[in-house]
Amino acid sequence: MPAVAQQYDTGEVLMLGWMDDEALHRTLTTGRCTYWSRSRQEYWVKGDTSGHVQHVKSVALDCDGDTLLVKVDQVGAACHTGDRTCFDADRLPLS
Repeated sequence: MPAVAQQYDTGEVLMLGWMDDEALHRTLTTGRCTYWSRSRQEYWVKGDTSGHVQHVKSVALDCDGDTLLVKVDQVGAACHTGDRTCFDADRLPLS
């Protein structure tokens, strides 16, 4: 299921990752975000290679039970591009 990572104290939306039951279990038991890579078909812990760790503060399901909101304390960049957030690219025009 989709997992939205949000900075716990500012509300800044950082990234979207994917979690299955095992990734969620690992996240809840370790206190660090574990995601499922759909392209590599493997689990990865945010920050294991980059050092840009996500310390979990809380996890909540949405009302439909099909999306997670993971409030984290982000250390360094959240995006694989090196940016703080994955959502700082060009904004789409509104009509």
